[in-house]
Amino acid sequence: MKITPIILSGGSGTRLWPISRQLNPKQFLDFFGDRTLFSQTILRTKNDEFFNSPIAVCNNEHRFIVAEEFKKSKIKPLSIILEPVARNTASAIAVACLNLLENNVGEDDLILVMPSDHFITNETKFIAQINKAKAMAKKGFLVTFGIVANYNETGYGYIKIGEELDKKSKIFSVEKFIEKPDIKTAEKFVKSKNYLWNSGIFLFSAQSYLQNLRQLNSDIFTNCVRAYGKAVKDLDFIRINQDEFEKSPNISIDYAVMEKADKVAVMPMNIGWSDIGSWQAIADLSPKDDNQNSLIGNVFALKTKNCYINSSQVVVGTIGVKDLIIVGLKDAFLVANKNNAQDVKKLFEILVNNQRDEAIHHTKILRPWGNFETVDLGTGFKVKRITVNPNASLSLQMHQHRCEHWVVVRGIANVTCGSKELILKENESTYIPLGKKHRLENKNKTPLEIIEIQTGNYLGEDDIVRFEDKYGR
Repeated sequence: MKITPIILSGGSGTRLWPISRQLNPKQFLDFFGDRTLFSQTILRTKNDEFFNSPIAVCNNEHRFIVAEEFKKSKIKPLSIILEPVARNTASAIAVACLNLLENNVGEDDLILVMPSDHFITNETKFIAQINKAKAMAKKGFLVTFGIVANYNETGYGYIKIGEELDKKSKIFSVEKFIEKPDIKTAEKFVKSKNYLWNSGIFLFSAQSYLQNLRQLNSDIFTNCVRAYGKAVKDLDFIRINQDEFEKSPNISIDYAVMEKADKVAVMPMNIGWSDIGSWQAIADLSPKDDNQNSLIGNVFALKTKNCYINSSQVVVGTIGVKDLIIVGLKDAFLVANKNNAQDVKKLFEILVNNQRDEAIHHTKILRPWGNFETVDLGTGFKVKRITVNPNASLSLQMHQHRCEHWVVVRGIANVTCGSKELILKENESTYIPLGKKHRLENKNKTPLEIIEIQTGNYLGEDDIVRFEDKYGR
């Protein structure tokens, strides 16, 4: 009996601003090495002996990023399910279970629920313990995995362990789930050895979960069944019905099921786990110099101690500071005391309330065909650097308020402008008049880069009328 991984990718990573943003949150970022957290998560289960193809649940804005992550990792998912609105983990897992049963993988087959933004150093041990927990999950238990608490952490929920259910696999009953504690309570938990960090990783059968959900929280069960029943296929994605799905209560699996179910078990793990929930967590996992500094990128430090400084673009210089987190990008800078790392979320909310673009996206914006970056902006003009992936194309479109000038700087561009079709090589250019249908394509095996100069009285990204689009937008 194989396990089907369920990858949850609904988080926004607000505590890791300014690198993590709404349209490109932390699970799609590379903090340690050359792979994103999402990629690391799906690669943990790339083992045909133990695992089926994974199911991913994400929001609509991230669908092409998720699809590209699977492609880069050379993993074909069973499904990519799109949530029309955020409804927390209880509903996300429910629609994944419904999809699994529809695909006839097996009613009693097990699923491994994993958030897509966790970091695990000992992945071999992690998989070994998952396999040890299978027997308990086959008996109908909802198994969760608690991380051995080795310091006083206030950013995690805790699980209090009860009686030992299986000596061989060292699985315990769950006495209580506890919300994030204050520092004094966390200290007591760590000293007692009876409390584990709540990892948010689960193992159970799809049928067991749905039966428990139906019994313990029928509103979620009913609305998810209706939403999935009206789902539609869109390219490689499954779109859940929004009208039905948004009726589902917005609560976690812990509240909806785990705290109420009868057969709940927990397995302690010591696998080098972190949910990468703050810049302090990033700092703790990063290499340090003799002054306990983590200096990444264009950073020059004098008389600086116990700081995490990350700036891959602008130069950052520090003198006589300590215990700081400094993160610099082209359009935003964060300076925070390490003791206030959890408060970055509050700062992010202020940016959102002030409708700042810096909370939503980076200067480089990802698209299913590649990306673009605004390099200059002024009254009546905007300059972009556009990169089109091999064998990709923009939609056939027109603009009602702007003209565009294109200059090819790398690669070969196939351009449609009205009834004309052009091939432009490096250092060649063309002009797209206002109101003219046009398309930019890269039919070659290497990336295409162009400089686009927009002119007009309105230069917003919503000034696009699409006529054809291979990505279904």
